[in-house]
Amino acid sequence: MKKNVTLFDIADALGISTGTVHRALHDHAGVNAMTRARVLQMAKSLGYRPNMAASLLSSQRHLRISINTLKGTTSYWDEVRAGITEEAESLLLENVDLEFRTYPRLGEGEEEAFRAALQAKVDGIITYSSRPEKLRGWIRRASRSRIPVMCVTTDAPNSGRLAVVSIDTLASGALAADLMGHFLRGKGKVAVTLSDLRITEHAEKYSAFKKTLQTFYPNMRVLAPVEDHDVDPEARSKCRRLLAANADLSGIYVTTEASMPVIKAVEQAGLLNKLTIITTDLFPALVPQIRSGAVAATIYQRPRTQGRMAFRVLREFLMEGQCPSYQVTLAPHLVMRGNLDFFLSRQPSETNGKVGIEQIPPPVAIGDDDVVLAGP
Repeated sequence: MKKNVTLFDIADALGISTGTVHRALHDHAGVNAMTRARVLQMAKSLGYRPNMAASLLSSQRHLRISINTLKGTTSYWDEVRAGITEEAESLLLENVDLEFRTYPRLGEGEEEAFRAALQAKVDGIITYSSRPEKLRGWIRRASRSRIPVMCVTTDAPNSGRLAVVSIDTLASGALAADLMGHFLRGKGKVAVTLSDLRITEHAEKYSAFKKTLQTFYPNMRVLAPVEDHDVDPEARSKCRRLLAANADLSGIYVTTEASMPVIKAVEQAGLLNKLTIITTDLFPALVPQIRSGAVAATIYQRPRTQGRMAFRVLREFLMEGQCPSYQVTLAPHLVMRGNLDFFLSRQPSETNGKVGIEQIPPPVAIGDDDVVLAGP
């Protein structure tokens, strides 16, 4: 079947933004006559046909998107929200309003944020699904109301969500395991900390980590995972108990952004230079830990790109009625002491005390070597 021509195809052919194409096709202000003529001619030559979704969007005064995310204990979720905002602003569309509904911690306020978004009758929702079993009913309700839902960072399978944008969790866990095996020369006992095994991304990282070690480093032992629920006092106390009960522990893999409580507990036990620690993500407090060698490596989940891609996929669906994939999976970045300064030098400068860690790729992401698009 012939692929339907989209605004992206017209924009690519002319080398202009999709926002300009949209305004030209709908006779909005701010587009000069020459550009409008070029857009209309290209649309005709490519066989572009506007669909119901695009017509509906152009007739609305505002397109309202609800962003339902955690407050977070580090800059991770600030980066996700920044990515969404940057993507919306880069399109130069005048009819996009972002409504941020931020809840304090895992399992608290998630359903309330969803209820508020539905009551507000928004046009789309981007959400972090930390409790898929609780959100499935809300997502299905949104689907029945024709409100598409994008999941970011972790999935809510079998819920009717439009798509999910996340890091490759299996690659992350396997990479951490291979690094740990190399650092420890294939011997030793290691622990894994995570927020909650009920969260898809955390369970997948742990599973991939354990399977990789069993396959390539059979002389290593993985302890049962430590669930800290992203609560700092709980993470510190459980880590202290872990260290007290396992004097022969060789390494710790932290699968979430909540690495500082674990590092502090290890430091207080006087073991910071004796354990191999592999963390997840990158934020200001973690930088000196990597630079000093206390943290051997961190697996960066590219939160800003996740935010940008989540908004991009949702917007394409609302504008064109199409979804390029049900799953957009990003390859993780490995950051170690050797490439830390180079990695940071390529990123945006600090803003409001937070390091803008990630360099954003150009708008055309489909087909990039580090982006995997999967079907249902």
